[in-house]
Amino acid sequence: MLTKRIIPCLDIKNGRTVKGVNFVDLRDAGDPVELAAIYAESGADELVFLDISATEERRKTLANLVLRVAEKVNIPFTVGGGISSVEDVDVLLQNGADKVSVNSSAVKNPGLINELARKFGSQCITVAIDAKQVHGKWLVHLVGGKVPTELDLFEWAKEVEERGAGEILFTSMNNDGTKGGFANIALAKLSSELNIPIIASGGAGSMQHFTDTFKEGKADAALAASVFHFKEIEIKDLKEELRKNGIAVRL
Repeated sequence: MLTKRIIPCLDIKNGRTVKGVNFVDLRDAGDPVELAAIYAESGADELVFLDISATEERRKTLANLVLRVAEKVNIPFTVGGGISSVEDVDVLLQNGADKVSVNSSAVKNPGLINELARKFGSQCITVAIDAKQVHGKWLVHLVGGKVPTELDLFEWAKEVEERGAGEILFTSMNNDGTKGGFANIALAKLSSELNIPIIASGGAGSMQHFTDTFKEGKADAALAASVFHFKEIEIKDLKEELRKNGIAVRL
């Protein structure tokens, strides 16, 4: 049986880790390199870094951060934010990232997914999808959730898979930062319709929420930020609880 993954997410702005609610009201959560080292030691399976204020001139800054993190951790980590070309990915992978996450750029240029999968392999390419339930329909949003589109979550996820993405990181904007649980109905639908791993994101507030997303949402991995950053849930304790609930995890 494949083990379920627990993934702390570090949203990076101006070189610091930040966390908000529903994608706004950001507050400082610490130094990303220090946090990465702590998570690697405390049993995280992977890490995700999202440069939420990425622009072209910040690419060098992010590459430097990736290099510093790579020196401190021995678990896979994914980097996203402002990635829009083969060159961007090349720089990050050369500096020690294991995977990259593309989001807005993939919607604007879907062929980018094919290009990156061909060049670097599907296992390196995560497509992040931020979606919000609007009048009963899950619609994809871009630019850190600021720009709504008419794109349907499930149709886009299917296309992403067909174009060669290795996994999908689905964040429910309705649930993000609320600590009310993951969007398990949408996650279960994604898992049933796709063959690539789905990472659940948005809404973790208790250990029970992780159990629920693996059992009800059929997620392959669960990503969270503030509950880990602010020590509300310790990863070691969470994994022991999951195992008690019959969920296979790496201890």
